[in-house]
Amino acid sequence: MSIFASEPQAPIWGGWITGHTLLGPEEFARAGYDYVGFDTQHGYLDDADVAGMLRRLEHVPIATAVRLPNADPAPIGRVLDAGADAVVIAMIESADQAAAAVAATRYPPQGVRSYGPLRASLGRDPVAIQSRASVFAMIETAAALTNLGEICAVDGLTGIYVGPADLAISIGVDVPGALNHPDVLDAVVRIHQTATDAGLVTGIHAGQGKAGKAMADIGYRMITLASEAQSLRRGAAEHLREAAAP
Repeated sequence: MSIFASEPQAPIWGGWITGHTLLGPEEFARAGYDYVGFDTQHGYLDDADVAGMLRRLEHVPIATAVRLPNADPAPIGRVLDAGADAVVIAMIESADQAAAAVAATRYPPQGVRSYGPLRASLGRDPVAIQSRASVFAMIETAAALTNLGEICAVDGLTGIYVGPADLAISIGVDVPGALNHPDVLDAVVRIHQTATDAGLVTGIHAGQGKAGKAMADIGYRMITLASEAQSLRRGAAEHLREAAAP
């Protein structure tokens, strides 16, 4: 069973990849992260780029998730065929959109996914291949909050994944420090409670370690801490600070 779909225990921590890199995912694994996410919504990646990087990670001890901008079945199927453990579908605002996301990960008659595994280790059994694919609906707008209960009730969802930046903008809050704003925090707590009551895993984009700890304290289980660019910038700044110290 994927770590994304297993029974909630300790939080699982993730890194985020926004550009083509051969080292980034392996360095997150070396640092002890549980999963790495690949961003085809905001990053400089498409599903073909991600598929190539996923295949390099077959024997690296880290789980993989891919964020896609919508529930288009073709790119979802391609990254799953390349071995992604989970997909995170952005900007879900209704139960119908969430159901379409689930359908894109399931073969007929349960869904619309086309059969074509690209990684030998996936095997040939459609039932087994389909069962390993976790699917998360991103909640990141005021409309999604309005329809939260209906979205969480969609059969086949693994979990809900919160995008705090878009959520903050949608409810009229500045993005910097959004996770410290009471209106955003109230929404984050509500999302976690509603999803948990529905038996779903809750995930969130924290953006840094302190925010990640705060989200874990609320009960979130799948927590993305930083991108490869953020991690490089922080490490580079620390090296420079040490070198320039009097």
